[in-house]
Amino acid sequence: MRVITGTARGTRLLTPNGDTARPTTDKVKESIFNIIQFDVPGRDVLDLFAGTGQLAIEALSRGAESAVLVDQSRDMVKLIGENLKRAKMEKQAEIVNSDAESYLKRCRKKFGIIFLDPPYAGDLLETSLDLILKFDILLSGGIIVCERPADGELKSYDKPGLSVRDYKYGKTVISVYRLMLEEV
Repeated sequence: MRVITGTARGTRLLTPNGDTARPTTDKVKESIFNIIQFDVPGRDVLDLFAGTGQLAIEALSRGAESAVLVDQSRDMVKLIGENLKRAKMEKQAEIVNSDAESYLKRCRKKFGIIFLDPPYAGDLLETSLDLILKFDILLSGGIIVCERPADGELKSYDKPGLSVRDYKYGKTVISVYRLMLEEV
């Protein structure tokens, strides 16, 4: 697993031993960043189920302003810290050891890009989307990138200005939600 491009290009990132996480493949990660490449520079990023931290680190490498990386596993939080050091990005990032729901309920910051790549089992993805929209954590003009299994469906959201587009890569679907800029 490596950083694909930007200031940390080629940096090898550590991965966990065993099956404690399901890191996004380089092919899917590259596809995600091809989709959102022009939206990354200058944005504040939330990587809600950060795992290894690779999505936030890739965004920082491509010009994101800052990143908050949230994971409930202490082991993964340590691994994220090591990966941020490898990429020389620890000053641009904040690591939070918390479950997603607790973090979202107390979050007072808004983000331009939010990555959601929770464990596939359960309803963590929809619960997280519900809370993000309920607590208005996504900036106007912001993006939510969700990784999910191809055999699952997401409910539709009736929020003005919110659109979604799905991209399928084998057994993985990337759903990209965009919140249109509000007119002033």
